[in-house]
Amino acid sequence: MARPIKETPVLYGKDARQFEQQMKECKPLSCERKAEMEKNYATFKKIAQFPLP
Repeated sequence: MARPIKETPVLYGKDARQFEQQMKECKPLSCERKAEMEKNYATFKKIAQFPLP
């Protein structure tokens, strides 16, 4: 039987400010990086030994 998932801890002070700043500075993926990730996904999907949707 699976163990219950613990609650996510609440951030305070410096950690909270740092997390918020990092969320605001989110950078989108470059087209090259996205293409590389899609290629890798296709490769893994091709060699997978279990059914994928």
